[in-house]
Amino acid sequence: MTRDPRHVPLKLHSAIEFAAQLLDLPLDARQLEALAVELTGPVRALIAEARADVGDDSPVRYAVADTSAGEFEESEFAGCTVRVGLDVDLGSPAAALADRLRSTQYDVVSTEVPDAGTLGITVRPQSLDCWRWWTAQLGIALASVVTDGDAVTATGTCKGVTVQLRGEGVSALLADRAAARLMGVTAPAAP
Repeated sequence: MTRDPRHVPLKLHSAIEFAAQLLDLPLDARQLEALAVELTGPVRALIAEARADVGDDSPVRYAVADTSAGEFEESEFAGCTVRVGLDVDLGSPAAALADRLRSTQYDVVSTEVPDAGTLGITVRPQSLDCWRWWTAQLGIALASVVTDGDAVTATGTCKGVTVQLRGEGVSALLADRAAARLMGVTAPAAP
C-alpha cells in the first residue's frame, strides 16, 4: 500500500488497471476510473486503520495528575491526548476548563481530568512569552515552579479548579535566566 493517502486514487487506478489486464477483464478506461473513485474511500479507511494500529504502540507522556486511583476514558484529538475519569461529569469545572484550553491553545499536549475539581495539563510552549501566559492564566506563583529534567511542573488554580501544569521543554527556554527574569517568568534571585 501507499504511505501518502493523497495518491491513493492514482495508485488504486493503476492497480485496478493492472489486475484487469492480468485477469483479462473487458473494462474500458471509464469503468476503471469509476472503480478507482468508488474504492478510494474504503482504501483510505484501511490505510488510516493500519496507521492507527502502528501508532498505538508508541509511548505517550501524560499530564502530572495522580492516576493511581480510578479509571479513565482516553481519546486523542488533533495530537492532544485527552483523559477523563469515568466518574467525571463532562460539564464539571475541570472538564470544561480542559476543553476550553485544548480548543484555544496549540501548546496543549495532553489533559487529564481525574475528578471534577482537578486538571492535569501538559503543554509545550514555544517561547518564554507563551510560558508566561500559561503561568498567569493558571494562577501559578513563580516560586512554585519546579524543574524536572527538561520540563517544569507547578500547581495553580483557575476558575476554582486545581491545575497541575507540566511544561515540556521549558527548562531550555528558562536557560537564559536574564531574559526569563526580564519577562517575569522566573522569580528574582534571592539576595
